[in-house]
Amino acid sequence: MIGPDRLSRITAGAVVPEQVTAYVRAVAGSKPKIWGACVGYETNGSVVLVGYPLHDPRDSDAMRQAVEQVLTTAGAVRLTVIGPGRPPQAPEHTPAIEDCYYALPVPGPAPGSKLQNLLRRAGREVTLDRGRRLDAGHAALVQRYLDERPLSSGTRHIFRQLPAYLEACPGALVVSARRRDGRLAAFAVGEFASLSTAFFMFSFRDPDLAPPGSADLTFSGLLQEACDRGQTRMNLGLGVSESIRFFKRKWGAEPFLPYVEVSWEPHPPGRLARLGAVFRRRRP
Repeated sequence: MIGPDRLSRITAGAVVPEQVTAYVRAVAGSKPKIWGACVGYETNGSVVLVGYPLHDPRDSDAMRQAVEQVLTTAGAVRLTVIGPGRPPQAPEHTPAIEDCYYALPVPGPAPGSKLQNLLRRAGREVTLDRGRRLDAGHAALVQRYLDERPLSSGTRHIFRQLPAYLEACPGALVVSARRRDGRLAAFAVGEFASLSTAFFMFSFRDPDLAPPGSADLTFSGLLQEACDRGQTRMNLGLGVSESIRFFKRKWGAEPFLPYVEVSWEPHPPGRLARLGAVFRRRRP
């Protein structure tokens, strides 16, 4: 078992959100464990290895060594590796998902004139507040996303776990944009547990109430929080889609780390049982 001090050190040095152990535990119920220079998570016989070594997130050889440790010690039925490249242990036929994390330096570059105009316009109609809990308005907006958008099952699960995440993670913060009558127009969630890197985790806006620029204004609140805390980088997450990449590039974010995800079954379910049956048949 990893002691609380070791978990704290992992989170303190996090450069990707999956290294914030309290976040992963809250949304996935997984147990963190160290393999080599990487942290991973076990759930019901499956392992997800965050293959960004703590000393250098681009050290692919250290990632390879961590994967080897999982394969020789964990006995995982299914292994998923995310990291800066494809681990050589992954079977050749196994497909991979490729993307990259985008990041901004903190303080960020000065917004361009169009972005400044959006921020000013939104600022005339909404005000920002900060907190650590979701009220009924936040919950209703999250539910609207779940009802109206074609989201993956994994994303739906994470959205439903937002209250648990905020409860479990003291580094999490909600920046909300409210109209003058108090109605919620938009909100964003950031994670600030790492010493150097802040994380832009989630963003929601009400299309009926949010003036143009509301999402940008809530993000600016997260960026200011990172600056106030002395962090030097804001990780805005993966590119995912062109619209999401446009938002990140609008703020000046650039690719920070490559993301490669590959998953396979090193020990398929039932394999040992089938071997046992073969041996039993061979007995006289």
